[in-house]
Amino acid sequence: MEKVASGFQFTEGPVFSRIGYLLFADIPANRIMRYEQGRVSVFRENSSGANGLTFDHQGRLLACEGKTGRVTRTEKDGSITVIAERYERKALNAPNDIVYAIDGSIYFSDPGKADSSAVYQVTPKGQLRVATRELTRPNGVALGPKQLTLYVADSAENNIRAFEIAGDGALSGGRVVARCERPDGLKTDEAGNLYVAGGDGISIFSPDGKLIEVIAVPERPSNCNWGAGFRGLYITARTSVYFVAGKGPGTRTY
Repeated sequence: MEKVASGFQFTEGPVFSRIGYLLFADIPANRIMRYEQGRVSVFRENSSGANGLTFDHQGRLLACEGKTGRVTRTEKDGSITVIAERYERKALNAPNDIVYAIDGSIYFSDPGKADSSAVYQVTPKGQLRVATRELTRPNGVALGPKQLTLYVADSAENNIRAFEIAGDGALSGGRVVARCERPDGLKTDEAGNLYVAGGDGISIFSPDGKLIEVIAVPERPSNCNWGAGFRGLYITARTSVYFVAGKGPGTRTY
């Protein structure tokens, strides 16, 4: 394991661009950071409490903004488009994690009070709808390798749930597939294995929920994501970002 960057307040939301750089959030500092070839720079000041990050198929950044309670997209010209902010006239809580599906759907978690926590889907046509309210505190979200399954971490119930994805992107059949101490961000690989940030490391589960391995991390991890070519694993953990080679290939979602 290599520590590639450090000196932050609380790192989250790692995502690797096809252009060749890593973005991640430093939530208390209200910044999105950029790491490229050993150098760290500020990608965005005043990030509105950005947490989970991903790209869409055009390479545009999608961000969960905890302070503003919205999900945004950064356009090619740098302008910001609000994708989701209110549902049935009610403000969202604090969008946490996000994943982009090949059909253009966007799924994001929005933890809050028991009656308002949800995972939402933004349809390819831009409609916001509730995908599920079955989780007490939905956190990390990840698509399976064939994009027929959505995995969601429930950090309150210490488990990972799997939902079947219908043709229109609707979710059904929520079931517990793995258990982990305070699970946070998660990803999948092309073999269907789950990589879950929680406890003292990254727990790797087989598709049937058997614990395969735990990658110990010097600091408590918050999230993880694939590196260049969806290989190797970047890990955000408190004040630092780490990298583990030899993992993957990961599920391609953008």
